Amino acid sequence: MPISCRNVSSGAGRSGTGSPASAHALGMLAGVALDAVLADPRRGHPVALFGRAAAALEKRLYGDARADGAVHVALCVGSAALLGAVAGRVRHPLARGAVSAVATWSVLGGTTLGREGAAMAAFLEAGDLAGARGRLPHLCGRDPSRLEEPELARATVESIAENTSDAVVAPLLWGAVAGVPGLLAYRAVNTLDAMIGHRNARYARFGWAAARLDDVANAVPAQITGLLTVLAAPLAGGSSRRAAAVLRRDGHRHPSPNAGRCEAAFAGALDVTLGGTNVYGSRVEHRPEMGDGPKPSVRDIRRSVRLARAVGFAAAGLAVLVALRAGERRPA
Repeated sequence: MPISCRNVSSGAGRSGTGSPASAHALGMLAGVALDAVLADPRRGHPVALFGRAAAALEKRLYGDARADGAVHVALCVGSAALLGAVAGRVRHPLARGAVSAVATWSVLGGTTLGREGAAMAAFLEAGDLAGARGRLPHLCGRDPSRLEEPELARATVESIAENTSDAVVAPLLWGAVAGVPGLLAYRAVNTLDAMIGHRNARYARFGWAAARLDDVANAVPAQITGLLTVLAAPLAGGSSRRAAAVLRRDGHRHPSPNAGRCEAAFAGALDVTLGGTNVYGSRVEHRPEMGDGPKPSVRDIRRSVRLARAVGFAAAGLAVLVALRAGERRPA
């Protein structure tokens, strides 16, 4: 009686150190380490190259209709996933781990996020409002020209909270469940949302598909980010009980349900109040407040960076466990 492939792969080939799942999991850990050491390069970053390609394709496909935007998203995300699928087919464990490491590094932004937060804190601690206003666009799209220190601090903390999910937790979880294609496809989705997922005259319809797909891709990661933030709250001098209470009470009040869960959890963990009036060019948004404490101060920026770093490390550990578990369930 011939031996089936399933029987052969159920031993060390699947769960041992040389299995595809183990190689991918270890590669993701190596990618997290690379991000911690190298952060994002100033030139030639893969995400920037993708952005330029997506912008060039937009010029050829743009039309003021949802269908045109859907085609654009399908081509961009499909190409990223296909590239990941081709790259992920290497069989040698070292080569597979190396591919996973490079892919993970290329889609993570946790270290750069922390550095931008620290830079904002340094400017505000020195009383350099002009420097802080000039730096804020690195974190979010708000108009910083009239923001004073309290609003600059709030914008920074809110951006760190939301981007902890978008730039760290979500790509790691997608990489854990869908391998290298999941890493690259998620980053493509999130990048397109940042580029065209806006509610303005040009992108209200063309960017609709990008915005909705980003909402779907981040639904579960945002919830996990909220839970990890609750658990990590004591590391930032906060209370897990208070963070859980604010998350449960206020997490759904944000215009974006995904961002709301992240920001509410951070508000509770840091014991501050987030939300309020935000100005994006000519558009003004009035967002409900989340949390029970005072508005964030400069010191809360550094606490938020510490909290985000702890959430990122926890997400990396969770992603490795999920990747190994998914590899055990996946047929060889």
